[in-house]
Amino acid sequence: MIKKAVLLALIICLFLAILSPGLVQAQSELTILDSSAEAEFPSRLNFNLSAHSNVSITDIRLCYAVDRASFAEVISEVYIEFMSSTTVDVGWSLEMVRIGGLPPGSSVEYWWKVEDASGNKVETAPAQVQFDDIRYPWRSLTEGEVTIYWYQGDDSFARELMTAAQQALGRLAEDTGAHLEKPVKLYIYADVNDLKGAMIYPQEWTGGVAFTRYGIMAIGIAPGNIGWGKRAIAHELTHLVIHQMTLNPYNSLPNWLDEGLAMHTEGELGSAFTAYLSRAIAEDSLISVQSLSSPFSAYAEEAYLCYAQSYSLVEFLIANYGQGKMLELLNTFREGSGYDAALEGVYGFDMDGLDSLWREYVTQQYQSAAEVWMQPALAGAGY
Repeated sequence: MIKKAVLLALIICLFLAILSPGLVQAQSELTILDSSAEAEFPSRLNFNLSAHSNVSITDIRLCYAVDRASFAEVISEVYIEFMSSTTVDVGWSLEMVRIGGLPPGSSVEYWWKVEDASGNKVETAPAQVQFDDIRYPWRSLTEGEVTIYWYQGDDSFARELMTAAQQALGRLAEDTGAHLEKPVKLYIYADVNDLKGAMIYPQEWTGGVAFTRYGIMAIGIAPGNIGWGKRAIAHELTHLVIHQMTLNPYNSLPNWLDEGLAMHTEGELGSAFTAYLSRAIAEDSLISVQSLSSPFSAYAEEAYLCYAQSYSLVEFLIANYGQGKMLELLNTFREGSGYDAALEGVYGFDMDGLDSLWREYVTQQYQSAAEVWMQPALAGAGY
């Protein structure tokens, strides 16, 4: 009986081994020892991994996804080069010069895929790493959907900026019906130089920037320059709101509408912009609405005129057709409509029609100022 029992046990073991070849490899254990990520703002994100197996590790991949508004899930996968071994320590850096940078307060989700020579695979659970600007001792203030981060100036400074932000949202809603759909973050740097130090490719004239896909804006506002800062907050905050309202995978807003709404939310058009607008009317050098739909000129004087005209175009539409039509226009653009089709559907005229109506409107509005511009030219001509 004992011999029969032993023989039966051997047969069962052999049978299980044939049916379950994976049991032969059961001693091969692939383990993640450590996984981490660290930000070096604004230059890079560093990812590190340690793993062990009793057979050589042959393949390691890093997967990551940036948290931002998108129409599809975008996952990047990086193949890590390393010397195959039973224990490995690897690292990889996402260099911001390659992607143009990430704003302060953004976040990245990441995970690792590891495989060894026996075919065992391990995938780590997704983890989040914050890309925070830890160079400064930030404080925060939240009201509604808006959070302000600042590090220079007292609490009253932040409260005054928050009041300006809420008032800007109120004006924008009154003029257009647009409103925030998701929370936004406002990073207030102590000056323009600090702001530029937070960016990879800052323009010389940069004073504020809206990272619309992230719901984040950054502005350099010294406590002694709060008047300009309030207008800058209104401008950049408008970009965030309008982007949330109109984001679609088919088309973007014409530039004159995007920038014109931002300028309009700031308040009354400044004297410098008014001067450029009056001069262009006097010299018959206004830029067409078609041209204003594209990115503005890099030349300062032309850029000033582009912004001034964009303000005036938006003012014309709101003053003559009201908030309801502007909200309808934004919702039409949200559906991915083309520029001419959107205007025709809402107002009954295309961009050329808008150009013609607006020129008549703005010429009458600034006629007296334009005549002042013409006087020196007339005198010089001998009149």
